[in-house]
Amino acid sequence: MAAGKLYIIATPIGNLEDITLRALRVLGEVDLVAAEDTRTTGRLLSHFSIKKPQTSYFEHNEQHKTPQLLDRLEQGLTLALVTDAGTPCISDPGYRLVAGAIERGIPVEALPGACAAVSALSISGMPVHRFAFEGFLPPKTGRRTKALEALALDGRTLIFYESPHRINRTLQDMLAVLGDRRAVLVREQTKMYEEVIRMGLADMVHAVEGRKLKGEITIVVEGCRSDK
Repeated sequence: MAAGKLYIIATPIGNLEDITLRALRVLGEVDLVAAEDTRTTGRLLSHFSIKKPQTSYFEHNEQHKTPQLLDRLEQGLTLALVTDAGTPCISDPGYRLVAGAIERGIPVEALPGACAAVSALSISGMPVHRFAFEGFLPPKTGRRTKALEALALDGRTLIFYESPHRINRTLQDMLAVLGDRRAVLVREQTKMYEEVIRMGLADMVHAVEGRKLKGEITIVVEGCRSDK
């Protein structure tokens, strides 16, 4: 393993069997694991009998922690960056670290794997040749509406992440701004209680109303049709 190298490692979004053999090997070889939540990553490492030191690297310490990790990479450290689930940097911490490593000439290598957005898209039945990943919409209604208005005429399939406590309001805003389009809601992907809801946005608003949904949610929405 080359010294002074950053590895971006995708981890399972639910089912631990989805981790790759390469990811397990590299996690067992690096000097340090930078984790969004060391408790979550600790359970993953323990499950596969991997013993490696960890350091926390999450949204609220990313800015000041990045220079420290870059300095150690320049000194020859091999570092694996992981998040709680899925691919780092995709609506998760990591962008600053990757950008900084590139600026300093530190090698960066991706170990691909699970990504909730791509997994949901693959089972959505929507066109996949062109799509736009929008991550989390703004939490406030006004900004969320403006973000949706900017996408209203986009012909690409749209992919969003959303939290359970905002899902009802987000679906209502989608219906109001985008109209009654086909949509797919995927919850708890690869886990025991995985749920996939396929219907128009109008029906989906009623289907989730009053329900206390739990877990990570991905929404795939049909793009604007040119024949309308």
